[in-house]
Amino acid sequence: MKFSIIVSAPPASCQAAFTAYHFARAAISQEHEIYRVFFYGDGVLNANSLSISPQDETNLSQAWDSFLKNNEIDSVACVSSALVRGILSPEESARHKMAEVSLYASTQIAGLGQFVDALLQSDRLIFFG
Repeated sequence: MKFSIIVSAPPASCQAAFTAYHFARAAISQEHEIYRVFFYGDGVLNANSLSISPQDETNLSQAWDSFLKNNEIDSVACVSSALVRGILSPEESARHKMAEVSLYASTQIAGLGQFVDALLQSDRLIFFG
């Protein structure tokens, strides 16, 4: 089965993003395919490379980054959601003349067309938020 996962929940204030992460890991371990992870709304905070968690807690943003890279999964942060929350790719940082990049390299910034593509290319679209 080919899944796409939409995450609209932030990493720290509710369980949904953590559940999405565990679902994705379980799907891969069961030899399913994940076509794309799409971070939307507050979910783009899961792609924030500048977030720091307390030492005794899982850094969910870092966990997502490692998982996406290790499994070569396409990952997208919605451009509108990302920019308003200060999540910047190198390109967006330069375009807006900002000094920092805050997007993990495992994720790209793109529009809702990537969401529609994920919908069309997947057997199931799972929403966590």
